[in-house]
Amino acid sequence: MTASVGTAAAERRYVVIGAGAVGATLAAELHTAGIATVLVARGAHLDALRAGGLRYLRPDGEHVVDVPVAAGPAEVDLRAGDVLVLATKAQDAESTIADWAWRPVKGGLSAAESLPVLVLQNGLDTELVALRRFATVYGAAVWSPSTYLVPGEVESPAAPAVGIVWVGRFPGGHDARLAPIADDLRAARHLVEVVEDIPRWKAGKLLGIVVNALDALYRPSPLRDRVAAALSAEAREVYAAAGRLAADLPADTTLDLSQFVSRPIPGRPPAGRSTWQSLQRGASLESDFLNGEIVLLARLHGVDAPHNAAALARIRRAEREGTTAGSLGDDDLRATFPRLDVLVDAAALAAELAGPRPPVLLDVRWALGDPHGREHHRDGHLPGAVYVDLDTELAAPVGDPLAGRHPLPDIADLQDAGRRWGVSTGRPVVAYDATGGLAAGRAWWLLRWAGLTDVRLLDGGLGAWVAAGLPVETGAVPEPGTGDVELSPGHLPVLDADGAADLARSGLLLDARAAERYRGETEPIDLRAGHVPGAVSAPTGDNLAPDGRFRPAAELRARVAELGEGPVGVYCGSGVTAAHEIAALAAAGIPAALFPGSWSAWSSDPARPVAVGPDPDGS
Repeated sequence: MTASVGTAAAERRYVVIGAGAVGATLAAELHTAGIATVLVARGAHLDALRAGGLRYLRPDGEHVVDVPVAAGPAEVDLRAGDVLVLATKAQDAESTIADWAWRPVKGGLSAAESLPVLVLQNGLDTELVALRRFATVYGAAVWSPSTYLVPGEVESPAAPAVGIVWVGRFPGGHDARLAPIADDLRAARHLVEVVEDIPRWKAGKLLGIVVNALDALYRPSPLRDRVAAALSAEAREVYAAAGRLAADLPADTTLDLSQFVSRPIPGRPPAGRSTWQSLQRGASLESDFLNGEIVLLARLHGVDAPHNAAALARIRRAEREGTTAGSLGDDDLRATFPRLDVLVDAAALAAELAGPRPPVLLDVRWALGDPHGREHHRDGHLPGAVYVDLDTELAAPVGDPLAGRHPLPDIADLQDAGRRWGVSTGRPVVAYDATGGLAAGRAWWLLRWAGLTDVRLLDGGLGAWVAAGLPVETGAVPEPGTGDVELSPGHLPVLDADGAADLARSGLLLDARAAERYRGETEPIDLRAGHVPGAVSAPTGDNLAPDGRFRPAAELRARVAELGEGPVGVYCGSGVTAAHEIAALAAAGIPAALFPGSWSAWSSDPARPVAVGPDPDGS
């Protein structure tokens, strides 16, 4: 028989299992409100609590709360009317539930049979673990800015409400027995909303905390914000594939969130989120149940979650290596999330354009044999996108044939062009075209070579933008002419003809042209047909999926691994589509050097040998 949990408050007691930031804050507030509470702690934290009570730091000063404490179930005589509150980290939930579930309760039954358990963990898993044993499980999504870093001490900066709890019977439905528990939580200065679909609220909270690994590892920056948005967006895509609904907590709640405001605590600088706190004090991390929850859900439903997988792997590596919380910067972010450093999808770009730092948009409509790029731009382009002429603005005038058909522009000319386009220091740039980035890749590479780090390609180009239902404009766009960018050459590696020849023997030189040009079967524009001896055919069009977007990083890495090994260089006809291939490689975390003169330069030199046929060294 399950005992009623709707007993009088005087008979009800909360056994809060886990004395971290959330558990200790709740226990302190329940105890202060006169509600019977036991706080279960361990280690040095338990010793400090027993020695001097809980130092509870609030915006109005320090309070010492003498809440009763225990080391575990052996020190707690369970009784009817107890409510078990599981406030450990998610990674500790399984063992903790097993420790408490079958403990006897005065009257003859076990805890699992007769007591409710209130589950406060992040993630989507703990309620299922509890339900395997407990007959009555209440789930909760909790917002709490509290901090636990020092044994015996918790900082709770929010006021007047110290936290927010969305709570409901798991897996769903109405349960009148929850009402008095909710009232007690309100007495403990928490905003409380009882919901009948708690999994939806838990899923909604998870969308906001998959970014915890970033907060724990990286200093604040626009790039960190961009990666955070990508993690949440990827989680939403996984939810859609899994058919899982997620609440928008601020929008869907009936609570007055203005009562929940984080305020300064005298003498205490603001701390990071829960994962930051765990990393800072060398405790175990719950990331397997945050990013790992999204990765698991993706794998169960046949989709990928590469960004969340990368975040999980990176935070676990930091744990192994003893990385100081918040000590990493943008260079590590770029290495960990290379695709996000190179590409932006249509939805994310639309959000950025509506934000405080809208990117400069460069429309690089160009194709070999099509001189009508400007007309194509006028016929339809992203709102505000400036047309960029590849032949005149992204290349120097053709002179020495050994420099190729699209020589690198003089850095002063490129800087002047960038300023005409409106490129400014600290402002992002996004380039696109209508051919999957085959032309826009040249702008991406040149600006990176010239020292800009925040330059990306619109993944899928104009087609992806239109397919997403986003607006286009027609007509000419005047060049803003208001940029102040300062450029300098040499920030990406390049090869000359001798360097390309050497790399073809010692590393991996990729030919990004169509396979028939590589084999020498056709040559529409350059003097001789064939390829650089030792080069490997790798048409850059194969880096794109049928929808015109770049293939997943794992596929791109596998492709390169099949082609060879060693340092990578790339050439094409004149250094245009080779830049696209370098962008694809960069999105997969593979650095590569460009041979700017490419085949047009090599084939113009009669002293350079030519190979023909499908084999690197010729047929």
